[in-house]
Order: sequence, then structure tokens, then C-alpha cells
Amino acid sequence: QVQLVESGGGLVQAGGSLRLSCAASGLAFSSYASGWFRQAPGKEREFVAAISWSPGNTDYAGSVKGRFAISRDNAKNTVYLQMNNLKPEDTAVYYCATRSGGWSRRPQMYDYWGQGTQVTVSA
Repeated sequence: QVQLVESGGGLVQAGGSLRLSCAASGLAFSSYASGWFRQAPGKEREFVAAISWSPGNTDYAGSVKGRFAISRDNAKNTVYLQMNNLKPEDTAVYYCATRSGGWSRRPQMYDYWGQGTQVTVSA
């Protein structure tokens, strides 16, 4: 059974930092691309960042580029999202997802999802 478990969310002031983790089990994680998405109340789920199965290739939404960094440790079956200089508009539930093949910005292309972790940024 495939499981993705996010952690690291919380409440932070604007300008602060958080590091999200997503631990995977039940699949050959090193063969899967991974992505982070977020969903704010009343809004659609949106792409944040993605990384290929090989840690060298990454992609970011324009709104987070330069502030967020996605990485992975295949030995630990874990993908991370380092979030710096957080803004109130970053407030959302953050989800990690994984898929076989290359990464995608489209959430419907992902095979497995975590349960989400809340990130709240106060002004």
C-alpha cells in the first residue's frame, strides 16, 4: 500500500521559513517524480514545485520561484519543500504527490497523494 505522509506545516509570521517533508512508502520512490501542490480555501489546487526522480531537475511556479526549494533524498524516500520569505498569500494546505515518469504541473497527472499539511502565514 502506497503512503505519502506530509509533515512540517504550522503557523509562521510573514518573512519566516518552514520546511515541509513528505515520507513515501510502498513504492519504488527513487523511480517516481514528485511534486508539491497547495490549495487555499475556495480556490483550486495549484502547482508549487516538482522534482524529477533524479534530483537534478526541478520546476517551480512563478509565485514561489526564488523563495521555495524542492529537494529529495531517495535513500530516505523523502521529498522536501524549503519555504523561505513566506507571505500571507502562501497560506494553504500543502500536498505532496508522486507519479511514475517525468514531473508535471498538472495535479491530475499524479498517481498518489498525501493527506496534506496546513501552512498559515500571518501578516
